[in-house]
Amino acid sequence: MATSNDLKNGLVLNIDGQLWTVIEFQHVKPGKGGAFVRSKLKNVLSGKVVDRTFNAGVKVETATVDKRDMQYLYKDGNDFVFMDTDSYDQLHVPAATVGKNADYLLENQEAMVAIHEGTPLYIELPASVELVIEYTEPGLQGDRSTGGTKPARLETGAEISVPLFITSGEKVKVDTRDGSYLGRVSS
Repeated sequence: MATSNDLKNGLVLNIDGQLWTVIEFQHVKPGKGGAFVRSKLKNVLSGKVVDRTFNAGVKVETATVDKRDMQYLYKDGNDFVFMDTDSYDQLHVPAATVGKNADYLLENQEAMVAIHEGTPLYIELPASVELVIEYTEPGLQGDRSTGGTKPARLETGAEISVPLFITSGEKVKVDTRDGSYLGRVSS
């Protein structure tokens, strides 16, 4: 248990049986009346964002979220199997929990898995990953880096937009947050 005065970014709260993470908070002391804390909370599972106001000093229940560095091993049916790099324990994470991160996940890749009471809540990948272009249309003579873009399929099966000069088999850097092309990777 903590009080509303202890709120800080990244803290996970248990409100009415649901887990919410604090995105923003602001302590407000109006000229008249009692102080309060205005906060913006994000539902850990659904991603829904809500504004919530707490009176100063009100007790709020905090949730213990264990964030562990894990290695992605393989896909087993609808589950993704991760291994704790310290204890070598394996954890099955449902595809719904992995979500869009599956587009940038390769075997033996490191990821951070957040766990609450044995249940995986979400995974966080590094900000960028290096992936090979599996297929893209060939570029034409005269295509330059300042030209347009074309679709390309990554080795994970995800589709991204790349500059016209990129060819199949090249390794590129991709932003895992929005799926944008960041550049070529020299080997």
